[in-house]
Amino acid sequence: MRPTAIRSDGMPGAKTYNPWWGDTRNLKQRGIITYTISPFRTRAAKNIFQDWLFNGYRRLAGQVPYWIVPFAIGYGTYAWAKRRDAWQNSKAGHLALHGHEH
Repeated sequence: MRPTAIRSDGMPGAKTYNPWWGDTRNLKQRGIITYTISPFRTRAAKNIFQDWLFNGYRRLAGQVPYWIVPFAIGYGTYAWAKRRDAWQNSKAGHLALHGHEH
């Protein structure tokens, strides 16, 4: 008679095929190449403000033709409407539009 096998709690042991959530201590792996760079060689913020100044100016200057025309049309319409409203609410505008004095 054979004794009952002990039920495991779900975590794989040493004799199981699948490692537990990426634990590769028991598996022989081949063909995996990793490259790293020293943290002393990386300079993430090197010349960040100088590069932003020149590159940002170049990028914004390239976009000027696309936003200056709609801006000019919008501002011209706004200025014309303000002048027209001021004229319509003036005495000369009332006389010109209605043709008589009250």
